[in-house]
Order: sequence, then structure tokens, then C-alpha cells
Amino acid sequence: MALAQHSSYDVRYQQQVDNARRYLLPFLTEGMTLQPGMRVMEIGCGEGGVLVPFLEQGIKVLGVDLNEGRIQTARQFNESAIREGKADFLYKNVYDADFVAAYQGAFDLILLKDTIEHIPNQEAFIPHLKQFLTKDGTIFFGFPPWYMPFGGHQQICRSKWLGMLPWYHLLPRPLYKGILRAAGEPNIVIDELMDIQSTGISLERFERIVRKSGFHIVKKTLFLLNPIYEFKFGWKPREQFRWLAAIPGLRNFLTTAGWYLVK
Repeated sequence: MALAQHSSYDVRYQQQVDNARRYLLPFLTEGMTLQPGMRVMEIGCGEGGVLVPFLEQGIKVLGVDLNEGRIQTARQFNESAIREGKADFLYKNVYDADFVAAYQGAFDLILLKDTIEHIPNQEAFIPHLKQFLTKDGTIFFGFPPWYMPFGGHQQICRSKWLGMLPWYHLLPRPLYKGILRAAGEPNIVIDELMDIQSTGISLERFERIVRKSGFHIVKKTLFLLNPIYEFKFGWKPREQFRWLAAIPGLRNFLTTAGWYLVK
């Protein structure tokens, strides 16, 4: 069921740009002030499209990713901004000592969009981010809760019917893996999906980690329909029903994205 963005860098990049312009920037500016001269880092930046609207506002950006091919693509898409010293894109692990030393207290804003659900040991990772922030720095997290219909990212499956089947990623690990194998999914896809099963995160666990890490939530929006769906499927974003958003546990099953701004 792989969608166009799964095989096309151009499509994926443009979706990132459009979604950031239309929805991410307005969300951020309701909870903080963005102004020229600020510095923004995106962890898990992919092709770098999310950072383009920040560049357009005179903000300096750094994109970091553990996928070297996507960093190379980001460099190609943003060649002029890199040449002008307004942007850089690094194939780098933010735990590396040289990276930590280079960027202590450097960023007014850190972005993790559709990233935290891929990162192991979020309990250690989220507090690790503090050292990269300026004194009044802010972090944005946007992610699909693990229990939502496609929280396992099964839409990347080659099999159309598996890619459209909701919630089966919640099955016990051996059974889930067996279904993927029986459907003929390649090992690279199976490995990625099993990794996501190991790192998937609920709204409640995320909020607990944030509080325990010494952050507080400045702004939160839960979405019934994720804003990115407008660019993938033509579906307009819709915030979660207030009554459902107020029910811990249950809200995870029908919330396709949680957006948080934390300090």
C-alpha cells in the first residue's frame, strides 16, 4: 500500500513544506514567538522540507538525521540556503560527544515531527535534549500514538491489504511478525515495523516522561485527523472531540496525532 511519498523524495519534501507552512508554524506561534536570527534544529529531519518555512522567516536551521541518504537529499533541496550559511544538514547522532559539545545551549526551538515514536529509550532521550536549548528554549513534538489505527506505520507495507488494515500491529509480537512474513513482506520492511513496535509511545507515557524530565506543556492539540492527511489524502485536519480527548487510554485509539509544545 506504499503511498507516493514512500517512493518519491520530491513528493515527500513538498508535503513537509506545505504541512509546516499551513499548520505547524501557526501552531508554534500560538505558544511562542518566532523571529529572524533564531536558531532551530530538527531531529529526524528527513529531506528537510519542514525547515523551509523557518528559513523563509530569516531563522537559521540545522537538520539532523541518522539516514545518510535522506541527509544528502536534504542538502540537494536546500543547496542555496547551505551555501549562504543559513542552513546545514548533518548525518549525525545527537548523543555523540562532539555534537553535544558543538551545540550546547544553541537552539531556541527543537523540532521532532513524527520522530519520537522511532527513538529507543525515550525516558533518556527527552531529558537529553535540554542541553541543546537556550535558556528560554522550546521543543515541539508531533507523533502518532502507538494505539491509533495505523500507529504501527503499517502503511509502509508492500501489501495493499496489510497497509489498509488497522490495529493489527497491537497483536503479540510473534503473531504480528508472522502475519507480515506470511504476506510476503520483505525483511527490510518487517525489521522497520518491528522496531517501531518496540518504540511506539502512548500519549500518557509521553506526558509522564515530559513531566519527569522537568518540562511543562505549553500547548497541546490532539487530532482526530492529522494535518498531514490533507496533503496525503485530501482530508482536512480535525481536532479530536473534547470529550474523547479527555479520556486517558481510550483517546489513543482514535487520535491520529498529538502535537505538543514544551518548555
